[in-house]
Amino acid sequence: MANFSGSGTKDDPWVLKTPPGTSEYQMWRDDAADPPAIVCQVGGTRLFYDARAIDDLHRMLKERGDWVPLGGADEQKPAADGSVEAWGRSLDNPVGGWYGLKKGLRGRFGVYMPPLMEALGLAEVTHDPKNNRMRAI
Repeated sequence: MANFSGSGTKDDPWVLKTPPGTSEYQMWRDDAADPPAIVCQVGGTRLFYDARAIDDLHRMLKERGDWVPLGGADEQKPAADGSVEAWGRSLDNPVGGWYGLKKGLRGRFGVYMPPLMEALGLAEVTHDPKNNRMRAI
């Protein structure tokens, strides 16, 4: 399991590292948002993901039953086929599109959500310099 701290509130956010361990960022739940959101603070940039992504991604990983490449990409760039990033923006996922909630900053799902899933004990994530993968626990 990845090293992390925090309880996931705005006042005590989860402090996580990207899969290669090169960058630190914070996440917390905002259940008052509509829809409830996971807020991701990366330096001066704040991203928002639909909170149901945690359960939906875990379900997808369990269904696939094997390692899935992360494939993190900015919203404006294509996501690698079969990756977590591609699933996080696919019309075939449970929300029928993007889990990212702020247009222009909806990407990087495959970068920031996997470490949270690992911290929550829902997934295993590789921590190589590139081409990381994840699978359900």
